[in-house]
Amino acid sequence: MAGRRAARRTALFLLYQWDLTGKPLASLYAGEIDPFALETARAVSERAAELDRRLNEVLEDWTADRLGALERNILRIAVYELEGDTVPYEVAINEAVELAKRYTTDEAARLVNGALGKIVREGGSE
Repeated sequence: MAGRRAARRTALFLLYQWDLTGKPLASLYAGEIDPFALETARAVSERAAELDRRLNEVLEDWTADRLGALERNILRIAVYELEGDTVPYEVAINEAVELAKRYTTDEAARLVNGALGKIVREGGSE
């Protein structure tokens, strides 16, 4: 699990750089990168608009474009994992909340937890 946790952080920072710079994702890394991190970052970047639409449905007073780049990408990764059923929903939510606590604020962590909980309650994916 620790390997996936570190890979998830790597994916988050690749996506954060991609989101802020607008540069192609492939230009943001050199050398070897964890396959899980790379696969996650590529899949999320390819589906960013779709994932943002899903987030907009549950964020109520917020939209994905109003979130900070870290929060937005933490949520994108978690929604991708929830919809792909790649990890148990408890793991996806817990990992997202922990990333938010570590790299943003407790308030952002509560927003992440609430949004992902709502997605799970509504059935996970469309």
